[in-house]
Amino acid sequence: MVLTGPAPAGVPPTRRLADVERPITVFEAVGGMPFFERLVDRFYEGVAEDPVLLPLYPEQPDLRGARRRLTLFLAQYWGGPTTYDEERGHPRLRMRHAPFPIDAEARDRWLTHMRRALDEADPPPAARQAFEGYFATAAEAMRNRD
Repeated sequence: MVLTGPAPAGVPPTRRLADVERPITVFEAVGGMPFFERLVDRFYEGVAEDPVLLPLYPEQPDLRGARRRLTLFLAQYWGGPTTYDEERGHPRLRMRHAPFPIDAEARDRWLTHMRRALDEADPPPAARQAFEGYFATAAEAMRNRD
């Protein structure tokens, strides 16, 4: 996914790649890996205190592995380095989440924590809109219980 329109302050609007200009990625527009680290850290602060979601994380209460995996996945998905694929292979999100009972309540709580994290991370409006749409779709796709 690429963003169009003006780049955020301090981010060049285009990069030269073999003499061909291209729009910036969402990863670039939000400031790269530091943005995703902050977003995921804030998200997991909420999860760590959530009585519905925390039991779904086998590494609880540490969550260090989950934090790293989500950070790498989101960064890669939005145009950043491919470290997630290199370390874990294809994301296979539904398969990886299948063992955990994810119902509408868990989905909604996940979205609540992610939206709060987005509020604090304060991405540019176009990126915020892209994140909101993706997270809502992905959260529903992970639901495996009525």
